[in-house]
Amino acid sequence: MMVRSCAALLAGLILATFTAAGLQAAEAKPATPVVAVFELHGQITDKPPAEDPLLGNIGAESLQSLLTRLKKAGKDEAVAAVVVLLDSVSLSTAQVEELRQTLREVGEKKPVYAHADSVTTKTYALLTAANRVSMSPTGDVWVNGLAMEELYVRGLLDMLGVQPEFLTCGKYKSAAEMFMRKESSPEALEMHNWLLDSLFTSVVDMIAVSRKVEPAVVKKWIDQGLYSSETAKEANLIDAVESREELLAFLKTTHGATLKLDKSFGKKKAPDIDLENPFAMMQIWAQLLSESQPTKSTKNAIAVVHIDGPIMLGKAESSLLGSSDGAYSESIRKALDKVADEPRIRAVVLRVDSPGGSATASEIMLKAVRNVQTQKPVIVSMGGVAASGGYYVSCRGSRIFADATTITGSIGVVAGKLATDAMWTRIGVNFDQLERGKRAGIMTSDKPWTADEKQELQKWMDSVYGVFKQHVVDGRGDKLKKPIEDMAGGRVFTGKQALELGLVDEIGSLNDAIAYTAKQVNLEDYEIRTFPEQKNFIEQLLADLGDQKKDDKRLSTGLWSAIAPALQTLDPERAAMIRQALLQLDCLQSERVMLTSPVLRLLDR
Repeated sequence: MMVRSCAALLAGLILATFTAAGLQAAEAKPATPVVAVFELHGQITDKPPAEDPLLGNIGAESLQSLLTRLKKAGKDEAVAAVVVLLDSVSLSTAQVEELRQTLREVGEKKPVYAHADSVTTKTYALLTAANRVSMSPTGDVWVNGLAMEELYVRGLLDMLGVQPEFLTCGKYKSAAEMFMRKESSPEALEMHNWLLDSLFTSVVDMIAVSRKVEPAVVKKWIDQGLYSSETAKEANLIDAVESREELLAFLKTTHGATLKLDKSFGKKKAPDIDLENPFAMMQIWAQLLSESQPTKSTKNAIAVVHIDGPIMLGKAESSLLGSSDGAYSESIRKALDKVADEPRIRAVVLRVDSPGGSATASEIMLKAVRNVQTQKPVIVSMGGVAASGGYYVSCRGSRIFADATTITGSIGVVAGKLATDAMWTRIGVNFDQLERGKRAGIMTSDKPWTADEKQELQKWMDSVYGVFKQHVVDGRGDKLKKPIEDMAGGRVFTGKQALELGLVDEIGSLNDAIAYTAKQVNLEDYEIRTFPEQKNFIEQLLADLGDQKKDDKRLSTGLWSAIAPALQTLDPERAAMIRQALLQLDCLQSERVMLTSPVLRLLDR
């Protein structure tokens, strides 16, 4: 019996040995390596677009979606490397920061290769976060620094016979200067210089850290400015000159000839629809209708509430062509109220990318934020700009994150109107106006303000300004490094400068803010839910069928439709500035007090 037991034991050992060897052989068999390819082109939005089961994302990819996919590639063991292909892409400096941070994190786990045909200073700063940077032969390397410009339309208004009337609280509150002046005031010029100095230093430091050189070397590169890819390689700005085909050959040599390029890594796959099936259309509609019904999650979540674009009263009018520009008070209030009431949502990250706008709408949003705070924490993450009304809605956050190049502050108030009588007289049109009440016509467009009207309006604005400053003082408390009067008055700062002044708490990305928030409420396994929730294709279609659009009544929509085709063809970036100015005039039509910041554009080519 003992012999049989020993024999059985020996057989078991032999079987186990062969089984282990077989497993090791199976494990040793090389899998097809995956290279995740990310193509950067078009506009990267801050707020996620609507998602549909058949159409995927409507519009451009969001920054958060792109960062999430990059992080997923960094953690996926099947991914051998990451490739970033730069095309014609529109990025703010703050978006460059956040993308760089994620690329550097991924690059610590696996190789990140970047390739471009042409780069500017900002996009070059982004690509240097990769472990290896290459460019096409004879490619353009325009690393010639940054410039800033502000829009002024006073000359146009003079030509039209329109007299702008604006008052401000704070001598640095320059948002109205685009209508009142033909060039910067001394205060605005001073402010723009300190902004540009800070932005330039941040970009130089990004490049210096990634290319492992001193900032002085980067400034020397920038002073020369213009390189071909060949001369850029000689000067150590890039690592290789190669075509896309040569890059692929390099990847195969480095990671295996059988590698698979995945150009849609991490993207949601559309369902398969059998178009040969005569009932395919019914299948499509059934899919659309089922996807339009919200599904309830039982998982703990962090809500990311986006305040994106100019702050406006009311609610957005959505259509198949996209929602109205701006963050609307009613939409944001409802989103925050919903977030407050949902028990599975444990905390909120308020993502702000807004130059401000309506004072009343800003107060409505801030009140909704404070209501959420009675039940769960609210952390603020600032995007490219969170100034004036954008800072107003942020200042009560329990912790405020900003990128080093975020534009923020602009604590001040603007009020104004356009007096158009001279314009109408020029074309032979006259209006006869009757009034009852001493100040009945204070906001009519027929004439400029009298001295008495200006005095009364300034008193009203000063009260709004006082509320704004008090919110900042109450929200920031002893974190403020200077008296509020030394930081208000319309002064605009970068995130880096705001940190030094105590207007924000930490330099960090949206992902940093989310990670901090999760830690505050002891969450490890959680989902991200985005608000306001975007309507998908079927919901927008049904809304369009049921509601009459009102966008054609907006000043910006009417003027923009007339001039946009020519302007966008001739000078699209400046056309975007004019669009911003028209949106501010929209706000003037409905309200006379605004918390808005100047229309600035950062040029890097």
